[in-house]
Amino acid sequence: MAIPERARQEVTKRLNQRWDERWPDLKDLSVRFRGSFAYVEGGLPEGLTMSLFRLRYIGSPKVWGFAIHLARGYEDSVLPSGSFTGTPEEALDCACGFYLRDPSAWQFRSQRSRSPD
Repeated sequence: MAIPERARQEVTKRLNQRWDERWPDLKDLSVRFRGSFAYVEGGLPEGLTMSLFRLRYIGSPKVWGFAIHLARGYEDSVLPSGSFTGTPEEALDCACGFYLRDPSAWQFRSQRSRSPD
């Protein structure tokens, strides 16, 4: 299923907003589309540009299938929520948490905002 233009625009906007809010160490972010997939690449602090993850369009611009990029290609992966599907923001946080070595990205937002007792 091809991704409608409106969904392409929305996912790109949401990913760029999350990048701006949460990932200042990521030097750039690009999204390209092919068929039912959105491929996301980022510029890492070391100057490398690399594939981060792939989103699979499943009919909604808000919920997507997630596959992280590993050495052998893309692997369907579970997000920290325990699901193979989620928001573009969850996917970006998951991949950046891995590649930028920030495991706090894998906590739910409510866990990150709690102060220790």
